[in-house]
Amino acid sequence: MKKLALIGCGGIGAYHLDHFLQFKDLSLAGFCDVTVERAEGFAKKAGQGRAFADYLDMYDEVKPDMVFICVPPTCHGNIEFETIKRGIPFFVEKPVALDADLTREMAARVKERGLIAASGFQCRYDNINDAAKTYIAGNTVLTVQASRVGGIPEVPWWRNKFTSGGQLVEQTIHQMDMLRYLLGVEPDTVYSVAGRGWIGQKECPGYFTDDLSTTLITFKNSVTATMMTGCYAKNGVAWESKMSFGARDSRMDYVLCDSVTVYTEGNKAAAGKSASVIKGDGVQDKDSGEYTEITRSDVDFGLLCDRTFVDAALSGDASKIRSPYEDACKSVLFTLACNRSMKSGCPEKVVY
Repeated sequence: MKKLALIGCGGIGAYHLDHFLQFKDLSLAGFCDVTVERAEGFAKKAGQGRAFADYLDMYDEVKPDMVFICVPPTCHGNIEFETIKRGIPFFVEKPVALDADLTREMAARVKERGLIAASGFQCRYDNINDAAKTYIAGNTVLTVQASRVGGIPEVPWWRNKFTSGGQLVEQTIHQMDMLRYLLGVEPDTVYSVAGRGWIGQKECPGYFTDDLSTTLITFKNSVTATMMTGCYAKNGVAWESKMSFGARDSRMDYVLCDSVTVYTEGNKAAAGKSASVIKGDGVQDKDSGEYTEITRSDVDFGLLCDRTFVDAALSGDASKIRSPYEDACKSVLFTLACNRSMKSGCPEKVVY
């Protein structure tokens, strides 16, 4: 039986462990964390595997066949380089790094080694994406308006932009990645502005990051988009992570991890085909004649994401991975360009 190891036994590591426990064709051989007690807790929950405080010791002793890397953003680099050198297929949580040069170097080494590697953009595995892509294929999208507003995660490193990259890089990157994935085109330039001052040290000790930011994006096919994101919201005032795709005679609302709603005039389906092409609930407004098609998420896309990588590592066939490492690095470089724009005050080119 092939052996899986996990580096990083925090919240996101626990999310993946819950998936691993459903996989009966793997040995959960090693758990590593700088706080070894957390690794011991994972081993106890798994009912198997050994706990380590040093990933090098784990690699030497366990000799895993695949590894999941679930560490804070500033901890990337040496772990990946050692993993690549040993030829171990790996899955890494986003963002893969906070430095553009490091991101490019790791991607280059993965490509040079021909190693199976993926990143945790699990939203790509949601069943609502078929409906979204059907809409985009049948309509000329002119613009996208997007937002994500919530509160401050509890982990201390998230509160400092130096260690998290800020909300756009660490959290809203999921939507930035889905813009690339759904539109099927790369961003060209970004212009980002950020705001601070609403959240102070008294309210949130150790808080040194942007309260909100707004980014104007131009894509290589002339589509424009805006992304507004904020972590200023107190309980009850956050709103859904939605992206509205606008065409001349229709609109699609894409709510991350939830639903796709297509609005068209009359009974005409958004893709120019029968309404049944976009599976879901269809509703027509009697007064306006507006027709609505709704497709709701009904899959465990995080489980599918993990299982797809595991299957790739077991079989040697990575063709079904939807967020391969090299492509995931592009989404990271996309968001890092936004941070450069916030700092420079000028539009910035997205350079891969």
